[in-house]
Order: sequence, then C-alpha cells, then structure tokens
Amino acid sequence: MDKQKFIDLIRNQLEADLSVLKSAALATYDAATNEESKPENQYDTRALEASYLAGAQAKRVADIEELIYIYKNVQIKNFKPTEAIAVTALLELKTAGKNIFVFVMPKGGGQSLQIQGMTVQIVTPNSPLGEALLGLFVGDVAQIENGDKVRDYEILSLQ
Repeated sequence: MDKQKFIDLIRNQLEADLSVLKSAALATYDAATNEESKPENQYDTRALEASYLAGAQAKRVADIEELIYIYKNVQIKNFKPTEAIAVTALLELKTAGKNIFVFVMPKGGGQSLQIQGMTVQIVTPNSPLGEALLGLFVGDVAQIENGDKVRDYEILSLQ
C-alpha cells in the first residue's frame, strides 16, 4: 500500500470534518451571543450552555487543524522488514485468529479508514497498542493487558 496515499486520504477526511465543524462552531457561537439567547430569568442557562459548547467546538477545530498540519508535514519512512517499528510504520498484525492492519502516527489515533480493500486503524505511541509495538520487529509479539485479559498481537509484516 502507498502510505502517502493513505495519509492524503486521512488528511482529506480531516479537512472535510474541519469544514463541517467550523460551520457548527459558528452557529453555536451565534446562538451563545445572539440577543435572543439573553437569559429570561436566573435559571435560564441556554446562553451559558451554548457558550460552553462553542468553546469545546473551538478546541476541536484547533485539534483538527493541528492534525492536518501533522499529516501535511510528516516524514514517511519506508521500513525494511528487519527494522524496529516506529512512527509511520504500516503493520499487519495477527490477533485472535484474524489479521488486522495498523498505521502508527504521532497523533490522531482511533480512526479507521478503508483503503485498497483493507481496513487500517491509526494508533499512536500513547495508545496501549502503539506503545507495545514501538521498538519491536517482524515476528515479535506485542501483549496488551486489559484487566485480567491479555491479548497478543503477532507482527506479520512492516512497511
């Protein structure tokens, strides 16, 4: 898989999300500051609630803008199968009898995208799986503990 195409796909999705979120944030800001939102009595908190929502949306806008910047400027490394896993590694893992694909990025984990018939999940070094994978090699097994359960992830391939 072409990792640059994957990154471009993610960035395009983030830019689309950003456009929608900016529109929603502007509408929420308008609702918070509009004359009609003026409290009718001491128990009317509509304007206050709208201002909290507008603040949270503004923070999310800033977070997405930061991710877009990261995805525009990330230095993609093409790994050899004998190298240790690091950021921008695309991995095929085997867990619970099935193969999964993960892409290690510095930020923006938790998102999954379809590309070339594969579902690829983004993980970060701050996630349990990302942390367990960093520094390992093809053939190694990463173990993630979740309460009293342990899940093994065998590293099948690295790009």
